Amino acid sequence: MTERSLLVVVLAAGEGTRMASRLPKVLHRIAGRTMLHHVLEATRAAGATRTAVVVGPGRDDVAAEAQRVVPDAEVFVQTERLGTAHAVLAARAALERGADDVLVLYADTPLVRPQTLSLLRAPLAAGAAVAALGFLPEDPSGYGRLITVGDELVAIREDKDATAQEKAIRFSNAGLMALSGAHALALLERIGNFNAKGEYYLTDAVEIARAQGLATVAVLGEADDVAGVNSRIQLAEAEAIFQRRLRLAAMAGGATLVAPETVFLCADTVLGRDVTVEPHVVFGPGVRVGDDVVIHAFCHLEGATLDSGVSIGPYARLRPGTRLETGVRIGNFVETKAAHIEAGAKVNHLSYVGDAHVGANANLGAGTITCNYDGFAKYRTVIGEGAFVGVNSALVAPVTIGKGAFVGTGAVITADVPDDALALARSRQVVKEGWARAFRAAREKPKG
Repeated sequence: MTERSLLVVVLAAGEGTRMASRLPKVLHRIAGRTMLHHVLEATRAAGATRTAVVVGPGRDDVAAEAQRVVPDAEVFVQTERLGTAHAVLAARAALERGADDVLVLYADTPLVRPQTLSLLRAPLAAGAAVAALGFLPEDPSGYGRLITVGDELVAIREDKDATAQEKAIRFSNAGLMALSGAHALALLERIGNFNAKGEYYLTDAVEIARAQGLATVAVLGEADDVAGVNSRIQLAEAEAIFQRRLRLAAMAGGATLVAPETVFLCADTVLGRDVTVEPHVVFGPGVRVGDDVVIHAFCHLEGATLDSGVSIGPYARLRPGTRLETGVRIGNFVETKAAHIEAGAKVNHLSYVGDAHVGANANLGAGTITCNYDGFAKYRTVIGEGAFVGVNSALVAPVTIGKGAFVGTGAVITADVPDDALALARSRQVVKEGWARAFRAAREKPKG
């Protein structure tokens, strides 16, 4: 059987004034990704063959995000806001090119999952012209109602246009709709604006299709999947739902989260098997963790790769460009950035390692700092295999510490250190016997 082609039309023209933000609503983030990104990722996983995104006028930022996530996405502008059907018709050129199935989604419904989209799309393969996604909210007030007779969807009535009897229906419209590609454009073109708001409602496609003898159905989905985000409060609620999904998936995949509710993951976080994550750990974008890694409490990771057997923290911060090879130990209050640390190396206490390459089995003592920035440019530090850097040392880049070299405690290193050499860079200690006693005596004399 030939796979059915799928055109997805994502409506992203809403401003979201209730967000109280200069940022467009759909560019607010959940688990490190914009809401628009989440929706596009779900459509890609659901088998979208073409993608059209409808944006508001002047929203180049939204268009750029759409094409960053889906490079071949077509972007269309809805110049006037005259309702959902009007917004879909802004993508007329994409609709005219045809597809077996058309999905209409909203960029401010970021929790929708690929399996839900497949469920919504399934009736089209069975001959339906329209399928609408519904859910069962605790309180349906404000939602459009799905009016059904048996398995058939008779109409979708907006709350403002519903009768008292229709408002008693709990089965509510989620807004997401699937249209047969053979009928989509004709149905959309016949939608009028004869309603309380004078807008062109996508929901009217149901009654128009039925008038033509076409099959229309309602599909029941989960409330979490269709949760819309129109305020900062709803954004936080969506974040909580998404984090719970990520935590459950991580644990199902073999990771131990000691206190799951305190761990915050990113949508692209990858955790290997037998990873242990202690409480209050935050994963930013771009983190990949190998097997048997231990992440102690209160760590923050972003843009970092940890190979198997690594241990970090507590209170470690791994910034973008960090690569920790097998068995590396990063201790408490250590920060790394653009640092490649080879297998078995240790940076155990109170150190900053940035723009650096640390060789295998090297040891950096407490308070080691790579001085990588001079106020104008960044420079690189190279520490050789098996090198030992004493505590409270400053390595002023660009500088190389050779293999097996030693750097004495308290050193400020400004020149390269050869392999197997000892570098000392501190003033010679001077001891003055009795000085402290004389100092105190002078200070203790009565004034005047």
